[in-house]
Amino acid sequence: MTPSQGEPAVAHHDGAKLIAIENFGLRHNILSPLETLAQSISTIAPSTSPALTVPLVFALAGQGTAIAYLIATVLMVLISLTIAPFARESSSPGSLFSYTRLSLPPSLSSLTAWALFFAYITTASAVIGGFVFFSGTLLGDLGLTTIPVVAARLLAFVLVAIASIGAGWVAYRDIQVSARLMLYIEGASVCLIAVVIALILLRHGLHLDYAQFTLRTMSFRNIGLGVMLAIFSFVGFESATTLGAEAKDPLRTIPRAVIQSAILSGAFFVVCSYGETLGFHSSSTPLDQSAAPFHYLAAQAGVAPLGILIDIGVLVSMFAATLACVIAASRVLLLMAHHGLAHKSLSTTHAHNETPGTASILAATLAFLPAAALALHGTTGADIYGWMGTLAVYGFLTAYGMVAIALFFHRLKRPSFLATAILTTLATLAMLAAIASNIYPIPPSPMRYFPYIYAAYLAIALSWLALNNRSKA
Repeated sequence: MTPSQGEPAVAHHDGAKLIAIENFGLRHNILSPLETLAQSISTIAPSTSPALTVPLVFALAGQGTAIAYLIATVLMVLISLTIAPFARESSSPGSLFSYTRLSLPPSLSSLTAWALFFAYITTASAVIGGFVFFSGTLLGDLGLTTIPVVAARLLAFVLVAIASIGAGWVAYRDIQVSARLMLYIEGASVCLIAVVIALILLRHGLHLDYAQFTLRTMSFRNIGLGVMLAIFSFVGFESATTLGAEAKDPLRTIPRAVIQSAILSGAFFVVCSYGETLGFHSSSTPLDQSAAPFHYLAAQAGVAPLGILIDIGVLVSMFAATLACVIAASRVLLLMAHHGLAHKSLSTTHAHNETPGTASILAATLAFLPAAALALHGTTGADIYGWMGTLAVYGFLTAYGMVAIALFFHRLKRPSFLATAILTTLATLAMLAAIASNIYPIPPSPMRYFPYIYAAYLAIALSWLALNNRSKA
């Protein structure tokens, strides 16, 4: 390892303005716009949501699943519009943490860093759970359906270890190889899913399924719960901002990647949730109780072999999402260490790989621990995915809210402030509403405990920060 402390900032001209890009010892200017977009897309892992998240949202929102995804899409686009202005002015691996430091007090920007790091780690644990779930689905395809309880738990633990160690190793080695790998995996998986959904829609004819949009037959409470989980399908769309040192022309490619990933993924999720709900109308097994929904949908569409191919693609996509989260978390941790929010050993980069090696290993380890503990306890891969994913949303919404507030103050004295005020107010209120819908009325167990777990984490982080500041005084 070599310390990145003291690494010179890389500067370039943008018209009459000289802009400094902090690289902190990371490899500079190597990722193309498509590879930069791949980081956000892979963290979102759009191919995983139709196969696993949409059924979970359906369990909460029922026929209102497409509406839940439409609301979540609008919210994510609003948030992308609050992040993009910062991404056009500042380039750093610290992502949203760097943006909030521009206009918020140190305590609030530090809170953003801790919330974002928590979000990336819990998302990594969630998709590791998804990796376990789809591994079990593929074993079922091979006829291995009955495994002793102890053996099943050990197998799940081994699968968690494979995903964690594999993601940590690739993140440690080479960011460019990682980006290309994630891009190819997601592209293939999304295309297969899109083919099945398109065939389902054609099979049912080009007409509107009014049952999915008749609000008087739906529970707004359940749709609100569904929106919170639907948001998990998007979280990490901003992770391209962690590549500020490594992306080519970052002040243009990163904001574009953030907005494009929110819009493209949102459109994909709305269409998929609508198509899946429509496709299961004639099924005796509800969407949320189907062990392999795309097996049924592919058979209904007349392309049964694609069901297994989609499961394979989603399994590999779960690994790619784990990798993307480890990459993002390690870069946030790198900058946190530079600003005294984490141990100084985490502020180093590898001399040859030019990656935050120590931070990558730690991020992969922290993602491994909760998933491994739950797997050994006998928790299913689907439950690990759903539980850890819901926890992650609290962290992301905190960070997104802080960025919206930071943008409000950052643009306070500019001519365009009125438009900024409207945008940030709408984004902040929408995020507060999403959180509130999962606190009151009190949701069922174990979701009712998640806000307290997250609050305890923030309390510990802020206490550590206060003690650290006092020791420096």
